Amino acid sequence: MREPGRSAIGTWSGGRFLHFGEAIEEPRLVELLRPDAGIDTVLTADAYGQGEADRVLGQALTGVARDSYSLVGAVGHDFYEGERNGPKGFPRFTDPALRKPDQYASYLRMATEASLERIGADSFDLLLLHNPDRTGYSSEVVWDGMATLREVGLTAQIGVAPGPANGFTLDILSCLERFGDRIDWAMVILNPLEPWPGELCLDAAERQGVKVLTRVVDYGGLFWGDLTPTTELPRTDHRSFRPAGWIEAGLEKLDRLRPFAERADLTTIQLACQWNLAHPAVASVAPTLIQETGEDARAIEDKRAELAAMPEQRLGESEREAIRAIGDNSGCMALKGASPEHEGAEQPDRWALTPELTAVGARWGVDPARDLVVTH
Repeated sequence: MREPGRSAIGTWSGGRFLHFGEAIEEPRLVELLRPDAGIDTVLTADAYGQGEADRVLGQALTGVARDSYSLVGAVGHDFYEGERNGPKGFPRFTDPALRKPDQYASYLRMATEASLERIGADSFDLLLLHNPDRTGYSSEVVWDGMATLREVGLTAQIGVAPGPANGFTLDILSCLERFGDRIDWAMVILNPLEPWPGELCLDAAERQGVKVLTRVVDYGGLFWGDLTPTTELPRTDHRSFRPAGWIEAGLEKLDRLRPFAERADLTTIQLACQWNLAHPAVASVAPTLIQETGEDARAIEDKRAELAAMPEQRLGESEREAIRAIGDNSGCMALKGASPEHEGAEQPDRWALTPELTAVGARWGVDPARDLVVTH
């Protein structure tokens, strides 16, 4: 087994499977994903391109010594039997319309084996439960099934990957409390301009011995330095759904963060990565590599080289707290998962608060009415 390294790259980069910036050509993406001494951890999810991302990653790994990189996979969206629901994607495998709990384990094994076959690998170093619904966070049957995958050698470690949007705070806390003895890793959204709500899960992860892998470290590409208010975002670009003015507001805060980067001799993306890694629970960062549009956009290969060149840690607790104060985004958006603001029927990514989850929050100092609602 090889543990995920400090920096990682995912198959969502390059715009072919998740729409950020321009979609680069497949041969270029293959080269981007090939692990090396600078970035030795690669991530994929079986649902991306309905298996195509696995296949592309397999090409990138051809000829690379297996013990020289860490392979991270993710399963959980059923594109084998489920029907896609537009931009919401495929249903979770725990959807009661697809199967009953006694079939969860067999699905997880089938999906894991199929993903490995497309990649051309025998096992994952880490396998994540991808974007769970409420059942995925709370079902012992699900986590028995994930643990079995480790026991039979299909993965060395297992973890949970909430998303794709921000939130799921109480669900993660509850999941870590109940199944922390089985879970090795958790993936959360975290960066200096988006500390909330991901930060609310970090103490629990650390105390449960669960390592954290953080994504969206680049804050929608802003920390790479070539996203401007005049950058033309394609209609299908995920960032076009952010509130108007987010780039301008982010750039103003980024200007206030530059002195921290200059004093530490870091680029802005390296500052974002090291800010994340300054939290004891965080062990790995996976920013999105984006080929922006326009003639002045940086080559995505330059961004990869910048990430690979990140030096050893140069930020301490005082810098971490000062940067967090500048980037504080508490209460800026409606959150997914269990929410005091949710009304109506349960959705695959949003559901009502329960007394049990409120009690979990209290044990970790999280008051849903105070900490998990929109305030501005």
